[in-house]
Amino acid sequence: MGQMTLEEKTTLNLGCGRKPDPNAVNVDITPDTKPDVVHDLNVFPWPFPDNRFEKVVLWDVIEHLDSVLKVMEEVHRISRPGAVLELATPHFSCSNSFTDPTHRHHFGCFSLDYFTGTSEHSYYTRTRYKLLYRWLYFRPGFLKRTTGLPSPINAVILRLANRYPKAYEEQWAWMFPAWYLAFKLEVVK
Repeated sequence: MGQMTLEEKTTLNLGCGRKPDPNAVNVDITPDTKPDVVHDLNVFPWPFPDNRFEKVVLWDVIEHLDSVLKVMEEVHRISRPGAVLELATPHFSCSNSFTDPTHRHHFGCFSLDYFTGTSEHSYYTRTRYKLLYRWLYFRPGFLKRTTGLPSPINAVILRLANRYPKAYEEQWAWMFPAWYLAFKLEVVK
């Protein structure tokens, strides 16, 4: 079986960097990473037709871009109805969120609620997604890094933070900083 052509690929890997997906259309700003498409994601519209993709991946990318609203609207435009968006970004409590000088935005568990219609501020865009998954990840604790054994404290924090994300962000985030957030959203058209 031969390789798929770019036109046959229905997954879009935005900001692929040095981790291209052979089953996706890989996009990056620099030709040095050898993407399929060289494009600055801050320039709209992106070079793809409406309703083109079944899956879009934005891992460690959205925090670098100028406008979260425009990016989410553009992903929506180029995605088919029911397409899946997988997005990962540092949590605002992660030291890397503020340490990296290329990060323009910082995200919490409810940042993408603006696009689901569940935020009181959802009127900033008509673009809609259905939240399928939201999860906070934590760095392995000291015990795991030094002995390989799981840290019971990390396990408790992980469970509590993901079960009660609002309470975690309001009360515990600076005591027990998260590493990153992962979201899975479905395009609603």
